[in-house]
Amino acid sequence: MTGEPSSAWERAEQAQAKYQDMLLALPHVVGVGVGYATVSGQATTEPALIVMVDSKVPSDGLAPAELIPPDLDGVRVDVQEFGAFSAN
Repeated sequence: MTGEPSSAWERAEQAQAKYQDMLLALPHVVGVGVGYATVSGQATTEPALIVMVDSKVPSDGLAPAELIPPDLDGVRVDVQEFGAFSAN
């Protein structure tokens, strides 16, 4: 895809492509995808960069460089706890 994204979903996809490696290098991050943000456990209609973590850690338990930003390139970042993934 070239040029400016034409939708919020495309902006989220571009943010995923740009930041996925950086996010996956952070502690507790087990996956990155595009989906709909959740608020109080309820899905919204807002496309977001979903950052899947094995467990949520309070901000004061992480170094500043380990914090997941609330948005990237104007795209909301939604941190969701998924637990650990494993192959069976």
